[in-house]
Amino acid sequence: MSEERGKRDGGTAGTSSPEDAGSATDATPGASSASAAPTGKKSPRRSAAPASTAVAPARRAESQPAKSAARSGAQGTENIFKRLRRFFREVLAELRKVIWPNRKQLVTYTTVVVVFVAVMTALIFGLDLAFVKGVSWLFG
Repeated sequence: MSEERGKRDGGTAGTSSPEDAGSATDATPGASSASAAPTGKKSPRRSAAPASTAVAPARRAESQPAKSAARSGAQGTENIFKRLRRFFREVLAELRKVIWPNRKQLVTYTTVVVVFVAVMTALIFGLDLAFVKGVSWLFG
């Protein structure tokens, strides 16, 4: 792992070839398996070596039309009510993942926001009043 990190960070940049960098990114476990369940965490290999970043946009450009065509074909054949039902199911599934604040946190956050808004309003009101007085004094 540290050897790959050294290659990625440029520790052995003079000794590695572009083929080595490409094979290092291809050898990551689970990178090519689409059936693996997402964990919600970013893969550390996403921000890979500079040599492999030139290869990644080309792969994306080739696969984009195929993915969008497959999606549009599947989306177009479904009934509008099925799509709406799936949409609301997915919205509810995402809302279940949210960590909701308890009452004490909610009161604290609301108080902080109200106090901040009051302070900023007073500050802007004071600056506006000062500028009006200054302009009226200057042009009298």
